[in-house]
Amino acid sequence: MRFSKSLIILALGVSLAACSDSDNNDVEVKPPVVVTPTSYEFTVTITNLTAAQPFSPVALIAHTEGMLWQIGNSASEALERMAEGGDNSQLLTVDFATHAQSAESPLPPGEQLTLTLTTEQLESLKISLATMLVNTNDAFTGLNAIDVSSLAVNESLSRHSHAYDAGTETNSEAHGTIPGPADSGEGFNESRDDINSVAMHPGVVSQDDGLRSSVLTSQHKFDNPVAQIIITRTQ
Repeated sequence: MRFSKSLIILALGVSLAACSDSDNNDVEVKPPVVVTPTSYEFTVTITNLTAAQPFSPVALIAHTEGMLWQIGNSASEALERMAEGGDNSQLLTVDFATHAQSAESPLPPGEQLTLTLTTEQLESLKISLATMLVNTNDAFTGLNAIDVSSLAVNESLSRHSHAYDAGTETNSEAHGTIPGPADSGEGFNESRDDINSVAMHPGVVSQDDGLRSSVLTSQHKFDNPVAQIIITRTQ
């Protein structure tokens, strides 16, 4: 039996088309994989241990590198603004911060507050916080780059913090130079008239101990530590 070339070509075309349709029907289309970000949550409780030094609104920062201050080095402008006037807005936006949280109001002596920080980064995670002792010229306290990456859920660590001197304003204790309720004076001033390096704070002198120009009294003195901080991983 003979077939014409045109019939053979037509048959081959139909056969190939059928094979092509069969192949398409066998392809399994998989939906895209959606990765849900993992969140890690930490609560930080700060207790003011002083007798008469309110803390400015606490700045709480998550990061994987960098430090808010270093003893012996000049304070950044962000730290200076906080240590002289209690303004933490620049600290909350430092370039190495991955997440940040601020207390809504000052923390009175003898009281405590808890802040919650949520982040998607756990590897190399550090937590820092800073707050001003507002009845001073430029004293502050806090934690600097505490590694929390190895904390398990419901595990805590506790730290006591000392008072630091930003070194940006002379500790004159003079009228008009202290932003806290003992004076209601000036806060941040961009000029620096002290040693220009962060150090441990020498403490308040006060008018009761012979500094006649001081607006502070012996009740404004403080002993170290000035704060207790407890960090708990809750998620």
